[in-house]
Amino acid sequence: MRTLIATLILLTSAVGYAHTASAENPWATTTNGVDLSQPEFLPVDEAYQLAVEVEDGNQLRVYWQIADAYYLYQHRFKFLLEDASGPVELEINFPQAIDRHDEYFGDVKVHYNSVDIPLRLRRGVDSTSPATLTIGSQGCADAGLCYPPQKQYFSVNFSTGEISSMESAAAAVRTASNPTATATEDPVQEESSTSVLYMMMLAFLGGAILNLMPCVFPILSLKILSFARSSDHDRHIHGWVYSAGVVLSFMAVAALLIVLQQAGNALGWGFQLQSPVFVIALAYLFIAMGLSLSGVVEFGQGVMGMGSGLADKQGKSGSFFTGVLAVIVASPCTAPFMGTALGFAFTQPAYIALAIFFALGAGMASPLLILSYSAGARNVMPKPGPWMETLKQFLAFPLYATAIWLLWVAGRQTGVNTMAIALSGALILALGLWLWQMQGWKRGVAAACIVAALAMGLNVPQQQTGADSASDEPWTEQQLTNLRGDGQAVFVDVTADWCITCIANEQAVLNTDEVTEAFAAHDVAYMIADWTHYSAEIANYLKKYGRNGIPFYILYPADHSQDPIILPQLLTKSVVFDALKVATGGAVGG
Repeated sequence: MRTLIATLILLTSAVGYAHTASAENPWATTTNGVDLSQPEFLPVDEAYQLAVEVEDGNQLRVYWQIADAYYLYQHRFKFLLEDASGPVELEINFPQAIDRHDEYFGDVKVHYNSVDIPLRLRRGVDSTSPATLTIGSQGCADAGLCYPPQKQYFSVNFSTGEISSMESAAAAVRTASNPTATATEDPVQEESSTSVLYMMMLAFLGGAILNLMPCVFPILSLKILSFARSSDHDRHIHGWVYSAGVVLSFMAVAALLIVLQQAGNALGWGFQLQSPVFVIALAYLFIAMGLSLSGVVEFGQGVMGMGSGLADKQGKSGSFFTGVLAVIVASPCTAPFMGTALGFAFTQPAYIALAIFFALGAGMASPLLILSYSAGARNVMPKPGPWMETLKQFLAFPLYATAIWLLWVAGRQTGVNTMAIALSGALILALGLWLWQMQGWKRGVAAACIVAALAMGLNVPQQQTGADSASDEPWTEQQLTNLRGDGQAVFVDVTADWCITCIANEQAVLNTDEVTEAFAAHDVAYMIADWTHYSAEIANYLKKYGRNGIPFYILYPADHSQDPIILPQLLTKSVVFDALKVATGGAVGG
């Protein structure tokens, strides 16, 4: 039976992909000749052109000309002026900036178009030799790319007013202070590495939070349950084997996405759930697992990785497979911090994208791995006993609930007839798994039932049958342009029926009376871009803002001189009201 269920799980996933691939490819690079490739970003010195001038002998003027759709962070400006006597204290007067909620730094002030900063010297400078001015800055593009922090060096002669760039001199100083450095080293490389490490940290945190998602938590609970009867040695081994399953699965997903994107496909995180075949296959998997936990069928310890046989080969295989399964069932979710990291990953070379996915997998695996080594956590856990069987049976119900939700998603994608067929297939699958426990001719009937269930569930239409949109303003790029052209503020919600975080935000925030009334009071059009089914237009729209997954929320003010406001992935009413306040310039409350 162990072999059968493992084969069933792998087959459902593989056939789901194969079925989609055999149909007309819904993930094509171009649609009606529209290029869906990644946006091209300007080199940093072209995006932010810096000039420095001496004024009145005791003041400097630092001026940036900023390219359209790029901005600089005010809090990332750093100025250091040094002469022969040491640092010169500066009085810095920042011009008016735009308030923005940023996923990297929280609430910040940013500058668009240009920024002119006067630096007044608090003392006179030594005029016998030029002073050195060091300027630090960091900026981003609206399309999603954030540049590493920059440092620029200038030689300033206050007697003559002459200013010259010191890039070569700065490189010489760094080489002198680090004899092992070479003249060909990129002076920004260290900052770039810091930026990548920061993104890896975000990915790690996002991966850890994924464990709390309703699809993943029952899987994690099963592994925790198995620790109650295990020795320290077994716990450690299976913690690492489980972690290997998680990390390698994320790396495999990353490699697949990279290959498909480089082949010209516009894909994002969770793209496989845009295939009804995969959705139904995943629902069948949850039903099979639920039946096992309920005691209706017995799949053996090797599949679920439970019980006292964790130390044998099959138990290790079960731990590895549980890690793979955790990644599969996590695909409908985008945790906080995760969206930022994924958006960054797919604007980088392949090796950086793989590194970020490695961090994502390590983050997801870390809670269970830590628990496998934690003596304190083991002391808190109750002693093994009948409660373990009761908890195991209880955990079946979240799996059944997830299967119901997935079948609803399939119905939304292709219509109620598909959902009815899939439910019938689930019934036949349950019958087949029950019969498999028996001997003789019943095994043949069971195999026929399982094959029939797979055939019913996997042979479904690949396109939408016209399910009603939940929004009065269905999103299209053209309709968005028309509304903004009419001077209306627009809130765009990029969502999908298979996105759990999206549904939670809509139920708790966006569909509430307070938010609906606030939108109406400020004449904000609420548009839903439904990505339940693959849409090249939506995929391209996300890439425009450097995103690779959903949910995605953006508020366009009615005033075109104001920049769009990107909201975080986890919404609260106060976050929406604050964004409305910035966009409309008025008080907003719920």
